[in-house]
Amino acid sequence: MDRERDLEALIVGAHALTRIAALDTRSETPSAQWRTLAILREGGPQRLGDLARISRVSQPGMTRLIKTMSEAGLVERTHDPDDSRVVRVDVTDAGVDAYFAWRKELTAALIPRFSGLSDADWAAIRRTAEIAAAITDGIGDPDAP
Repeated sequence: MDRERDLEALIVGAHALTRIAALDTRSETPSAQWRTLAILREGGPQRLGDLARISRVSQPGMTRLIKTMSEAGLVERTHDPDDSRVVRVDVTDAGVDAYFAWRKELTAALIPRFSGLSDADWAAIRRTAEIAAAITDGIGDPDAP
């Protein structure tokens, strides 16, 4: 049993599925937008610098992305109550709605590719998803590793 190889295959496969779904849906929205909405939905309001670090983009890149997302009504910027110099970003209701609509769109695009799977295969996918969710719990927490 080669656990590292299995984990690598899972990571690469998950990324490939996301890219395929984006291509199938013809989405031109940058993946960083969806990643940012997910982080904010799961972790609550974030400082801009923490959000950039968690999302693995540069702070100037995150600043540009947040400006675009704010103009679209997906996020809102506020000042930190403890330090008015610090900008915090939070997801809006419209941002949450857009995030869940994107997830449904990805799922709808991919489901035909999985039509031939057995019940045992679906059980394996379900269990893998449960494990991944448990391991990634707290991803939006700026203090998480």
